[in-house]
Parts: sequence; structure tokens; C-alpha cells
Amino acid sequence: MKVKKWLLSVMAVIFVAVLTACGKSSSAPKQVLNLSAAAPLDTIDISKAMGYGQTGNVYESIFRLGKNGKTVPGLAKSSRVSKDGLTWTFNLRNANWSNGDKIIAQDFVYSWRRTIDPKTKSQYAYLFSGIKNANQINAGNAKASTIGIKAAGKRTVVVTLDKPIAYFKILMAYPLFAPQNQKVIDEYGKKYATKSQYMVYSGPFKIQNWNGTGNKWQFVKNDQYWDKKVVKLQKINYTVVSDTTTGLDLYQQKKLDLTPLANQQVKNYKTDKAFREYPYSYVSFLKYNQKDANAQRRAAFNNKHIRLALSLSIDRQALTKKVLGDGSQTPTGFVATDLARDPKTGEDFAKEQVVKNTVNYNPKLAKQYWAKGLREAGIAKLNFTLLAGADQTATSPLTQYLKAQWQKELPGLTVSLKAVPTQQIAYQQSAKGNFDVLVSGWGADFNDPISFLQIPMTGTSYNYGGYSNKQYDALVKRANNQDANNPDTRWQDLVNAAKLLNADQGMTPLYQQVTAYLQRSDVKGIVHNTAGTQWNYKTAYIK
Repeated sequence: MKVKKWLLSVMAVIFVAVLTACGKSSSAPKQVLNLSAAAPLDTIDISKAMGYGQTGNVYESIFRLGKNGKTVPGLAKSSRVSKDGLTWTFNLRNANWSNGDKIIAQDFVYSWRRTIDPKTKSQYAYLFSGIKNANQINAGNAKASTIGIKAAGKRTVVVTLDKPIAYFKILMAYPLFAPQNQKVIDEYGKKYATKSQYMVYSGPFKIQNWNGTGNKWQFVKNDQYWDKKVVKLQKINYTVVSDTTTGLDLYQQKKLDLTPLANQQVKNYKTDKAFREYPYSYVSFLKYNQKDANAQRRAAFNNKHIRLALSLSIDRQALTKKVLGDGSQTPTGFVATDLARDPKTGEDFAKEQVVKNTVNYNPKLAKQYWAKGLREAGIAKLNFTLLAGADQTATSPLTQYLKAQWQKELPGLTVSLKAVPTQQIAYQQSAKGNFDVLVSGWGADFNDPISFLQIPMTGTSYNYGGYSNKQYDALVKRANNQDANNPDTRWQDLVNAAKLLNADQGMTPLYQQVTAYLQRSDVKGIVHNTAGTQWNYKTAYIK
């Protein structure tokens, strides 16, 4: 599951299900859901998206993500893999686009080529790594047409890999790999994906009344969808709801059936029958700009001891239990808890990645590291701006806490706070390196540690701060290459990489999200996952 992607992973966790309280009668309930979103939907172009929290319900790929993160049939009715793990063959079912066109194998070929093309500037192009020629294409050393996918007839897709990919099947459930209709893209030209009507859909729903800027839009049932008989909802209304206070008010007015809770609300409603907690593999963390335009800050953020001092000054127990108070967990490192387990022992990766005195609260050691780091950086004091998304519920309490804690524990540190809309961070500031320290985050795209561990690698698209460690890169590359077909050895490569990142604090984890909700009993059938597309409404209904 993927920020995670950090944005994208942020977007994957902010959409919540609610039911229209009006219009009920003695007959069957109206199959309409009202969903709240914390921010507008930024794009509906899967090649350019920075997250698939909503669009996973309108774009279907080869597989879908079912309960407990397991793959279930999507547009492919069957699949097989060669003994060496390098060739996958998918047999497509008889399925249509929302406009009635047949979905054919070439639609997958076209989609992958469009997304992987460097001209598209896909933020998720790195997920194609391991598919034949993908790395060369990403580096600009091969044409997009050489990527390892071909159509063997109208309903057979053949994918060739450079190396076995342990998580390939679950990767094929991610909307990034869904088909695209070239005829429609050519027809609409520059209009394509700028409004909901300039798009066609392969999933159980299609989008209406989205124009790229509004705070309201709808999903409606896709009557051309191959499995439409199991889709009970006729419409999903989306409205941007900016805070949990407003959400709770709407819930109490019986206009919402499911609403997220924050801090004091959690304490007030924890014993309520409607109280629910939904965990997600989203980890909030700090990115340090190691290419900061200011020489002093650049020297500081490139210093391991200063980064460790900042991490060890944070009391994450107090942060999660008192400051956030929403059920969020304290992280053990960069990779989320309950994401993946050791193939040999069954141990949670989160336990194996632990390195003492890296993400625990140790103010005494923090002061020692701070003094040492300042000397090594050749500075006597430091000031920086902490940047965060203004439209995230946790932003204000989180950043206020960090500022107070750091300035209390670390002499000579002055922190300024800045909050701007998340979209602005993504497109204008972080990607261009216009920040000092950034509150970021990532929700795993799939249930494997690599979903997190590929982010800090040198040069990846979400590594906005420019962190680089050759030993770390080598470990992750080894897991992805020579050890890819050896589950136990690959696992140890990833554990070692995670430990190195922890010890280096190249990126500093803050908390893992567990969101509390109030949910009415008549909303049924929503599938919730901790990685990938978090909310799946295909089987949702109103009882």
C-alpha cells in the first residue's frame, strides 16, 4: 500500500463512508452512500495520479484487492506463471469499458507504455521496476514500447520480467496497472481526464460531475461492468469535509453513517456501540531536505547525529496517546506494523527492523547527539521551517507538539511552522525541494516491506529530501535482483536495509495511523484493507 505515494497513501486513508439519512421508506433502502473526503480529488488520470484511494473503485486491473489484502479476480479470469517466475500470462474475461467498448489486451499494453514513458512524469513509474526494460525506460535509455508486456490476441496479456518479483500478483491488483482506452485518449486529446466525462472506466463505478477543482463529485454504478450483478450501490456522493468536528455534527444529525474521530472525540465515544477502529499501513514521517538552499541547514540535515537528536527528542507514546489520541500506534521504524511477516518464522517485519535508540524517547542521548552534530556541522545554532499539509486533521496538534518538544530538548534550535494545502506541497514545494523539514507519509501499495523501503533509495520520485546511502541502496537492490527468487535471503536483505535506515534516521517515523470512526449499523459490505486501495465499495450496500 502506498505517501504510499506519500500523498497518494495519505489520500488512500481519508475517504470515509456515510449514508443519506433522508429518503428512507418502508420499501428497500435507497442504495446511496455519502462519502466525505478531507481534500479534493486531484486527478483521475491513472498515469499521473499520486494516489488511488478513491479511483481504485472506478479503475479495475488484472486482479482486485479483496478481504485481508488477498487478490481476487479482476479483469483476468485466469493466470499462470512460468517455472522460472519470469513470464506471466493473463487470460482476460469478456468485459467492457463504461462506454461499451470491449476491454482488450492491447488496452493494457497501451496503458503501461503510456505510464512508463518518462514524458508522462508518472510519480509511480518506479513500481514497474523488475518488468522487462522498465528501469532502462525510466532512465531514458530505452523506448516505452520495449516494456515487457504484449498482447497475444485480444484477450491474452503476456508479461515478461527481468527477474522474479515476489509480490507481482498483488501488484497487479493496483490501479496503476489497469488498462487505458487509446481510442478515447486520442479522441479527447488535451481534454482527456480534465473532467469526468472525458474518461472511461473499467471498474464497478464511474465518476460524474468532477471538473478538477470542485468539492463535490459522484460515483455511479457502471452498468457495463462485468460483475455488475454484485454491485448494489447506485450512487456514491463525495463532499469535502474539512474537519472531524463538522463530520461528527453531520453524524449526529443522521446525515452521515460513518465519520472519523480525533483526540477528545475518541475518548468521548470509545465505549459507544458505533465505535470502530480501522488500521492502515500509513506511517507519518519527516523528510529532511539534504539539498536545502541554506548552507547551515543543508549541513545540519546531512548530519546523522542531528537527525538522530531530532528523532530521540520525540516522545511517541505521548504523541500517539495524548496529542493525537485517535488510536494511532508508535512505529518501530520506517516500515509499518502488520504489513508483512518473515517467511521462515512468521515474525512481523516491524519487530525485526528495531534498532535501539533510534525512534525511542531518549532526551539525554538526544542532547549529546545534538551537541556533537552541531560541532560536526560547524554551526552553533539552527533554525528551520517545518512544513505540513493544512488539510490534514493531525497537522496542527502534531506540528505544535514537535516544535515545543524540539525547542525544549535541543538548545539553540528555533522551529517555525508552515501549513499549506496538501496539493500545493505535492506539486509546488516538496517535489521542487522548496522545504526544510517536511511532514510526509506513506501508505503501502501492497503487503511487502519493499513498498516502504524503495522510497529512501537514491533518486526515487518520492525521495524529495535527496537522502542517499550507497549501502542502503545496495541492500534493497540485492533484494530486488539476485535474491529476488529466494524468499528468506531477500527478507534478510530488507531487514538489514531497514535497520540501516533506522540507525541513520534518513527519514524519521512519527506514528502509524489507526483511525477511529463512528459507524451506523446499516452500512454493510465495505471491504477495508491495511495496504493498497484501503476502501473497496464494490460489495457495499445499505441494509
